[in-house]
Amino acid sequence: MADLSTNFIGIKSPNPFWLASAPPTDKAYNVERAYEAGWGGVVWKTLGEAGPPVVNVNGPRYGAIWGPDRRLLGLNNIELITDRDLETNLREMTEVKKRWPDRALIASIMVPCEEKSWRDILPRIEDTGADGIELNFGCPHGMSERGMGAAVGQVPEYIQMVTEWCKQYGKLPVIVKLTPNITDIRYPARAANKGGADAVSLINTISSIVSVDLDSFSPNPSIDGRGSHGGYCGPAVKPIALNMVAEIARDAETRGLPISGIGGVNTWRDAAEFIALGCGTVQVCTAAMTYGFKIVQEMIEGLSNYMDEKGFETIEDFRGMAVPNVTDWQYLNLNYITKAKIDQDLCIKCGRCHIACEDTSHQAITSLVDGVRHFEVMDDECVGCNLCVNVCPVENCISMVPMATGETDPRTGKTVQSDYANWTMHPNNPMATEAAE
Repeated sequence: MADLSTNFIGIKSPNPFWLASAPPTDKAYNVERAYEAGWGGVVWKTLGEAGPPVVNVNGPRYGAIWGPDRRLLGLNNIELITDRDLETNLREMTEVKKRWPDRALIASIMVPCEEKSWRDILPRIEDTGADGIELNFGCPHGMSERGMGAAVGQVPEYIQMVTEWCKQYGKLPVIVKLTPNITDIRYPARAANKGGADAVSLINTISSIVSVDLDSFSPNPSIDGRGSHGGYCGPAVKPIALNMVAEIARDAETRGLPISGIGGVNTWRDAAEFIALGCGTVQVCTAAMTYGFKIVQEMIEGLSNYMDEKGFETIEDFRGMAVPNVTDWQYLNLNYITKAKIDQDLCIKCGRCHIACEDTSHQAITSLVDGVRHFEVMDDECVGCNLCVNVCPVENCISMVPMATGETDPRTGKTVQSDYANWTMHPNNPMATEAAE
């Protein structure tokens, strides 16, 4: 049976599934029930400095995007950091860690971007027995207007500076949580690395307005007729998160930097994809808020079964295996040629492939053959784009079949070559070179 235990920057947990810093981790009551359900770790909801706690709104805090079946695709969140005082949080963290010594407990922190504020809170966190700290440089709303959260995460120099303070004045491993609300994620990751961060976690939520009420003309969620941008999360953000994780994993300056993956982890498969791109743990929020804490049991079972089927004994056996296969467009093999094929036994003759191809692509799929409704790919028009695969409602009905070396592509009349060739060496490229990847 697969061993799902992890040792992430010295922080041990029985599995890689951690609850992200969010409403589900706001108090001991929640955290202990999460541990009981099987979560390997928890990042406690972000703590602020001592004094009057932050004030949250008292009305709706979430907007949503649903699929046609009412399945939740994304949440927009306007809640801020914990609105409970620091003393209460620290006391509960201490008690929870004593009762659950085998589970990871990470303290998320957000205090003013002043050296004294960070120096003062770090020893108090250490006294709780927490395993590490996560610097919240990602929150895109409410706190960013106060010079914290994403306001820090969007300035690499600030990231490096605060990380250095935490390494200087603290003893715990430092995880820097990065904001996706930036042009190039590599720059803040490099700054965290230069500051001595033990790891980064990403992505935090994406600044967004999910909808507008067309009766009141207020963004949702609406507070007394007015709305604000918030943080977008859930399954819909996974592609953005995976891309940013991959950029850090393959960047020359951050390659090897430990990563805790966040963003749209809804199933074991999502988690496996993050791990394949180099993540040592994954953090989950929206899935738990949608389905409850016990969703982790399906994640654990699914990941374990997958690893057993593949012969992976530990997470490390496949962590990062996808990273070498991530490349820039210019290095993709231009001699790899495919054609779409429709399985006529599976085809339900709905015509979606034809309409998509006819109206928006390459007019490569028939609708009638000998006066009879029939959908078939015309190889002399097919460019292998696979739009038809993605719009077909029947799984595996349409597949992409590579052409063999020596065959003639009926669209171009050229013979399929076995040699690797990319844009950097293509004759149409005015900057073509002989070099390949």
